[in-house]
Amino acid sequence: MPPRIGVVVFPGTNCEHDVVEAVESLGGLAELVWHSDDSLRGVDALVLPGGFAHGDALRPGAIARFSRVMAAVADMAAAGGPVVGICNGFQVLTEAHLLPGALQKNRYLSFLCQMTDLVVASDRSVLTRGVEPGRRLRVPINHFEGNFTASPEVLRRLEDEGRVVLRYVDNPNGSANGIAGICNEAGNVVGLMPHPERASSRLLGSTDGAVLLTALLQSAGAAVHAPTR
Repeated sequence: MPPRIGVVVFPGTNCEHDVVEAVESLGGLAELVWHSDDSLRGVDALVLPGGFAHGDALRPGAIARFSRVMAAVADMAAAGGPVVGICNGFQVLTEAHLLPGALQKNRYLSFLCQMTDLVVASDRSVLTRGVEPGRRLRVPINHFEGNFTASPEVLRRLEDEGRVVLRYVDNPNGSANGIAGICNEAGNVVGLMPHPERASSRLLGSTDGAVLLTALLQSAGAAVHAPTR
């Protein structure tokens, strides 16, 4: 049975169907999960997609983190289930304290929409498991507030524990240590600013994002966690 990937829809997200299409093109089953749902219906993994949840009011992800579905997201994360936040989804995960740090406005205060070279910095996450560290991937970014920041203590811990999973080759937004993606201590919760779903087909100009999404599907298929709410 192919793994079932839930894709959370908040008011203002705009990448949920891109994620669904990418997941299904790689052999997974995808289904949309509404922000007001209190159950994840037993999905094997979860993606919080990009966009502008609640119009980025207050700050990106600040309102979405109070959505009813987030209690179930937190339960799934605590039980070891794979949870990935892409772009705005990464911002939601930091606001919900499922990942450390925060995302602030890009260096030079410019919106960035471009292909970006990444390097896999760690294979200890559900998104990079089985991917050789040092491998380069070309994946697009599309954000205004993707500049990752954290205290020196948090940054040191992320680096020492191998929790920086993706790093920019040429830092486009000023992120601390060139960080493009991080994971939690268990490696099952991942946030990244680049969009792998937009680099999953040759028609999109790159298939490098499929490397990450395939790792997620494999992690979802192997995941053993308690039933979700």
